[in-house]
Amino acid sequence: MTLGTNAISKLLVQYSVPAIIASVATSLYNIIDSIFIGRGVGAMAIAGLAITFPLMNLIAAFCMLIAVGGATISSIFLGQKNISRATDVVNNVMILCLIHAMVFGSLTLIFLDPILYFFGATEETIPYAHEFMEVILYGTPIAYVFIGLNNLMRATGYPKKAMISALISVVVNLILAPIFIFSLDWGIRGAAWATVCGQTVAFVWVLCHFLSPRSFIHFKRHNRWLTLGIIKRIYAIGLSPFLMNVCACVVVIFINKALLDYGAAAGNLSVGAYGIINRTTMFFVMIVFGITQGMQPILGFNYGAGQWDRVKRTLRIGIWLGVAITLVGWVVTELFPDSISRLFTTDPTLIDIARRGFRIYFICYPVVGCQIVIQNYFQSVGKPQLSIFLSLTRQLIFLIPFLIIIPRYYGVDGVWASMTGSDFIAFVVAVVTLRIEMRRHERTLTPNPQKP
Repeated sequence: MTLGTNAISKLLVQYSVPAIIASVATSLYNIIDSIFIGRGVGAMAIAGLAITFPLMNLIAAFCMLIAVGGATISSIFLGQKNISRATDVVNNVMILCLIHAMVFGSLTLIFLDPILYFFGATEETIPYAHEFMEVILYGTPIAYVFIGLNNLMRATGYPKKAMISALISVVVNLILAPIFIFSLDWGIRGAAWATVCGQTVAFVWVLCHFLSPRSFIHFKRHNRWLTLGIIKRIYAIGLSPFLMNVCACVVVIFINKALLDYGAAAGNLSVGAYGIINRTTMFFVMIVFGITQGMQPILGFNYGAGQWDRVKRTLRIGIWLGVAITLVGWVVTELFPDSISRLFTTDPTLIDIARRGFRIYFICYPVVGCQIVIQNYFQSVGKPQLSIFLSLTRQLIFLIPFLIIIPRYYGVDGVWASMTGSDFIAFVVAVVTLRIEMRRHERTLTPNPQKP
């Protein structure tokens, strides 16, 4: 493979650009879908959609536990020239995705309303949240297999095909969403059905790739389908993005409840404002994730092959790109907060609340790109403990105490400020951790001078 020989900049373009396009497409889908819901159903539907964010993060957590772990391990095996073991990973990922989807989806459907109320739903928002999530949960087996195998497709040398599969999902979704919401008058349920339909078409595309013998890595009946050693490694490496999404779930619960408590009569609209801000910030974060997805096979392969200089160069370029993207996000949201909000709603109160949130939340946003790249670096080189630690610093260790304390004194402004403060401190911790680990690793590469 060329991962160990081609120029890093060329490889990053080859692997990251398709991943970025796919990530941007997914983010645009989320934004446009929210616009359809806000315009077609109403401001309260936006609040109902925001209530589903914790559950959506939880769904993503159990999927990424397998998808990211499997992609990282397969890259490392390919760097070691072990094609058979890389094939074992594909088989294991397929089965694990189905098991996770059926167990998690079934249990969540049974207890859906209590879960949504726990996440901050009110009598006004529960109908919208329930309708949306019920349909999404029916489609979890398809979504899990699609996402899991799509990550493996990128990691095993097919970044463009992985991009196309993501685009297929998004395009089908965007075509069907307005039809289901407006023409058929299905409301927020129509948006969910459009999502499932898009994922189904993409699922067929990805499955055909791994069933084809022409694919470099594909399903082989005689390879192992459930291997304890591989499962342990998948879970160990995938634990970082799993915990990141679980933390995001927990944090959104705290955010929603704080906004409801301190937003007074406009509590539901404050939650809706957070929904708008969340969709916007995730647009830029997903671009950074696209970069880290492109970096992952390059880092994993070269780390497995012992090419340390190429690992460092990949990381250095990734950090600069990550910071540049989140810097653009800061500029856009500081200059045009009202224009962004008006895409989702015409409600003047909701626009006012969102404007204030944009101004405060995005103050330290430029450093978020650096933190995300460093966190994913440790995940890509098989150091999940450090990746987990860094994900916890941004989304749990600092943020939860801030959300408990600061809003007591500053109300809704304190909620936005809590997220800002957490982002900055997590960035500092990430940089310090990276410097320590870099020095430690380079000491192990330097031979000890022999005594005379």
